[in-house]
Amino acid sequence: MTQEADLDAVIRARIRSLRSARGWSLDALAARCHLSPSTLSRIETGHRRISLDQLVPIARALGSTLDQLVESADDEDVVIRPRRDRAHGATTWLLSREDTAQGLTVAKMRITSRTRRRELRVHPGRDWFTVLSGTARLQLGARTILVEQGQAAQFSTMTPHAITAHGGPVEILTILDRNGQHAHLEAVDLTPDGSR
Repeated sequence: MTQEADLDAVIRARIRSLRSARGWSLDALAARCHLSPSTLSRIETGHRRISLDQLVPIARALGSTLDQLVESADDEDVVIRPRRDRAHGATTWLLSREDTAQGLTVAKMRITSRTRRRELRVHPGRDWFTVLSGTARLQLGARTILVEQGQAAQFSTMTPHAITAHGGPVEILTILDRNGQHAHLEAVDLTPDGSR
């Protein structure tokens, strides 16, 4: 099978799966995207070539985008491995690919450093995190804010800031834009398990 045929099969499977997940028959989807049920059936089964002018209304009707329907199915390495930064007492799991179109990085962090104050950083944008377990100490300029399990924080990153553990290890889920990723993850040892 060629790479083009593989992608074609993936697109067909995505259309069928999205339609089935919504509980729609071929007739129901056909009415929403203004194609005949027989054309949709042939597209899903591979008996008809898929054209761009058909994919756009199909994607729209399914609540998807053309990009989502045709994106590569490259899932060779789906395991998320922790990256340890022993110098700063943190372990990071990157939950999104580094090359996302939106430029956002989602990461889970386990911070164990309690006594050592981290350097306060400033960068353009906003940061957001929620505490999964433990208590985070958010240093915002001269203020110290304790963010407990189940709580979230959002703040301007033009205020000098740092996140550390308070009273024991803390696990957070954070969303960073490109500036935040650079500022917060640049010092992290990116080799698996912290080994060089």
